[in-house]
Amino acid sequence: MARISVNTSNLTVDSALFGDVPRDERLARMEITLLSIIFVTAGILNFGLLLALWKRRKHLSRMRVFVFHLCVADLVVTFFQVCPQLMWDITDRFIGPDILCRAVKYLQVVGMFASTYMIVVMTLDRYQAICNPMVTFQRRRARWNGPVCAAWCVSLVGSLPQAFIFSRVEVAPGVYDCWAQFIKPWGTRAYVTWTTLVIFVLPTVVIIACQVRICRAVQTNFQMKTHHGGDGVGRTLSSRASSVAGVSKARVKTVKMTVVIVLAYIICWTPFFTVQLWSVWDSEAPTQTVTFTILMLLASLNSCVNPCIYLLFNKKLPRRLVALMCMSHPDVKECVQEEPTTTSSLYISLKSLSESR
Repeated sequence: MARISVNTSNLTVDSALFGDVPRDERLARMEITLLSIIFVTAGILNFGLLLALWKRRKHLSRMRVFVFHLCVADLVVTFFQVCPQLMWDITDRFIGPDILCRAVKYLQVVGMFASTYMIVVMTLDRYQAICNPMVTFQRRRARWNGPVCAAWCVSLVGSLPQAFIFSRVEVAPGVYDCWAQFIKPWGTRAYVTWTTLVIFVLPTVVIIACQVRICRAVQTNFQMKTHHGGDGVGRTLSSRASSVAGVSKARVKTVKMTVVIVLAYIICWTPFFTVQLWSVWDSEAPTQTVTFTILMLLASLNSCVNPCIYLLFNKKLPRRLVALMCMSHPDVKECVQEEPTTTSSLYISLKSLSESR
């Protein structure tokens, strides 16, 4: 059975008959080069950011908790999606037992689910903070919150079909590979379409709907401030509007960051799912071309972009990140220390109180 999609696809499927089709070595070298760059870049950026956030784990805000878990999800993509695919491209065939084949395919989609749904819960949290601030205010601050746990549960459960669909099969006499087998002719199309809906289409619709509501709330809040900013009563109303609507400068900053993360997600993943659907619905799709391969590789770039976006929106964190890598320098150590904040002071007070008891 000849493959109808290149190995860069995490939903690689088979056609009507197996066959040991020679690969395009020039295309394979280009793919190996790009995957190597993505693997090293994503690994360094996400691990560095994760380390910086972990050092400040006692004082993480709700938004940084989501960013922390988004880093974990991107590392899952890096080490269990990009890395196995890179090794697979180098060896041309999957090397390993059946259990490893199923585990790799399962974890590849876990990363896709987790990265997507962490952005979804992050956007929903910003929606609650802007549009329903009192609900957010009354919540207890927790490092392991419900939305994060829900995102991971959806990822772990939603990826289970991969472990049953893929297996180590003989694609030619004496040649084995990690392949999926579907009921012909609709099985392949049904599975890829379903995966596109639950990993990309539905989350994107939810994200866009929340962002539209958030932007409207922010715009309304600023209009109230502008309209009532001329007199003392207006200033009081403006201050109250800001606190009630939750549109402080810090929250506006996190909303902007979330918007950029969402845009990066849509830009990186749209080509991937587009060519995936094209490859299964069109039997004449040019799956073995350079353009097709590059479009599929764009999805993995999202794991490199996310930490860059967060570092750009946090001026102090890059310095702390450098400090963590150069702890031997005495002047650099000082910039690692946190400035006093309400949250950290509250944490220290509660901790002291509990210890005194």
